[in-house]
Amino acid sequence: MALYDRIGIGYDTTRRADPYLLSRLLHHLAPRRGAHYLDVGCGTGNYTIAMREAGVVICGVDLSATMLARAREKSCAVAWLNGNVLALPFRDASFAGATMTFVHHHLSDPVAGFREIRRVLAPEGRFVLLNGTLEQFRHYWLLEYFPRAMEQAFAPYARLETDDALAAAGFSIKAAEPYEVADDLKDWFLYCGKHKPELYLDPRVHAGISAFACAHDQDEIVRGVERLAADIRSGRIASVMRQYAWTGGDYTFTVAAR
Repeated sequence: MALYDRIGIGYDTTRRADPYLLSRLLHHLAPRRGAHYLDVGCGTGNYTIAMREAGVVICGVDLSATMLARAREKSCAVAWLNGNVLALPFRDASFAGATMTFVHHHLSDPVAGFREIRRVLAPEGRFVLLNGTLEQFRHYWLLEYFPRAMEQAFAPYARLETDDALAAAGFSIKAAEPYEVADDLKDWFLYCGKHKPELYLDPRVHAGISAFACAHDQDEIVRGVERLAADIRSGRIASVMRQYAWTGGDYTFTVAAR
């Protein structure tokens, strides 16, 4: 079973559209009334549906049939398509803009994928991404407990950062906005427990995060959780978190133009 077909089975247990992240996606996308937009790697459609409910005419495309089945159960107001970002099933210049959240690291060829997204965008179309940068990832205190899993998860960015892949695909970068994980985050992606380390003791949280679910060394995950639990009990976790503190954000909204 493909990774995201496996993760998709219980994905919505811990993953949902965070209101603040949604507001920033909409701000950067700046959707026009009546124009059509695309959410690439939409998964179970959490952000796609939220954007549709905000009035955006949007289509969601994803490679995982399992995730799309869940998306279709939740909303019939969005056109859902099973497709690969390397060969999108749309004509040239079909969309006024596109979004992509936490997908870059799953692309086998980011440049080719971004080039294909550029193809389906109208002239001056916006492409809004939410991802981390390698520099941001290096400040995750998760490295203290799951170093091999984190290095595996960050490897695609070490090979080619998002901005470099976008430029190689012909996009121009218009803006970059750092995002720091908030205490009230509703979407439990990789660094959701930045301020709440106890979240990582819950196997349901691991199940919805690819860095844990597809880690090659699952024994490290078990050992890391045990060490983390001990450090939470002793209070040492506060010291660990301070060691990794920095002010450059945990993720970045990137706005690119065709």
